[in-house]
Amino acid sequence: MTEYAMVDQPSGAEKLEERFPGKYLSLTSYKRDGTGVSTPVWFVIDEGRLLVMTDPQSLKVKRIRRNPNVTIAPCTATGRLRGEPTPAQAELLPDSERARFDQLMAHKYSRVERVVLPWIDQTLQRIKGKPDAPPTATLALTPQPSRAPHPDGARSTS
Repeated sequence: MTEYAMVDQPSGAEKLEERFPGKYLSLTSYKRDGTGVSTPVWFVIDEGRLLVMTDPQSLKVKRIRRNPNVTIAPCTATGRLRGEPTPAQAELLPDSERARFDQLMAHKYSRVERVVLPWIDQTLQRIKGKPDAPPTATLALTPQPSRAPHPDGARSTS
């Protein structure tokens, strides 16, 4: 392989940036009965994963702890999809990875987005009578390769 050919091939992060452009990601987690619940979230891309910050007591985190299979898609701030949903695996990251996440967020989002909007959200949560816990859980979402369905509906064993 020539050096020139290597330059033309996008890295994993560049491929994710093409598949998930913008600032919002629709994250769909699943209830026990299989019903999907979608939420628009901010995200950053790091080493082939999409990272998301959320409240550790949220229902989304409880659903993901029970079933880490989720779907993700680019969306608007209101959750309107801007692309096809992609299956992904979600995992809760340890607090030790928070500093890296914070650096990536600071690079992608403005100060207004990172400071003012979460403050508004926390104020609304207090008005609703919910605890004043800042969102501190970081989720890593790893897109799974999409598999085309087998023509006769059977699964391939290869």
